[in-house]
Amino acid sequence: MYKKEVLLIIPAYNEEANIAFVVDEIAENYPEFDYVVIDDGSSDDTKRICKNRGYNIISLSVNLGLAGAFQTGMRYAYQKGYKYAVQFDGDGQHSAKYIQAMKVEADNGAEIVIASRFFKKKKPMSLRMIGSSLISLAVMITTGTRLTDPTSGMRMYSSRAIEEFALNINYGPEPDTVSYLIKQGIRVSEVQAQMKERQGGKSYLTFFNSIKYMIRMLVSIIFIQNFRKRDLKYSKK
Repeated sequence: MYKKEVLLIIPAYNEEANIAFVVDEIAENYPEFDYVVIDDGSSDDTKRICKNRGYNIISLSVNLGLAGAFQTGMRYAYQKGYKYAVQFDGDGQHSAKYIQAMKVEADNGAEIVIASRFFKKKKPMSLRMIGSSLISLAVMITTGTRLTDPTSGMRMYSSRAIEEFALNINYGPEPDTVSYLIKQGIRVSEVQAQMKERQGGKSYLTFFNSIKYMIRMLVSIIFIQNFRKRDLKYSKK
């Protein structure tokens, strides 16, 4: 068992412009947390930069996408016995300063804690935020749980959630999976956070990709969830 309770899982695909900034900030300013970079078959210098700087890294030989990279990190967290794992982007948008507040929620019984941009702040009116609001509504209708920022990519997972992702499910860490787990009885909480601008490179979420993503999430939450297997460990008590 590691002395540190929290592991930051950092999936990274072609993040040569950002990865050093992300990891160095964690190592220098938040030594109370461990981290692992999951190099998702990058074709740029992400892997070389991590190796040269001595980062804790797992390199995948092929690009598995976010779901595969994240599950790799969760399996690592499970094998090492971490109490909590945090999904943490490699593009510089997330800040580790919110992890302590997330940990307080987890210590109080939450099994997924979302760093929400809108927990205490009003959601701006834009096409992407309208899509986010529709996803929030879909989650509310299908689970009874209100999430202010379901598309936030910064989430903390309890040891039981780590085990589920490591051993029992291979779904991506997306709003539809959170919705699915809520239906299994998992408790989800949120804390207020602020996201920074991407430090460098380009996001895969272009305008059209964002539209497709929102549609895919809505269809999955409203329809596909009802056909998923219902025998997870959360279906208890």
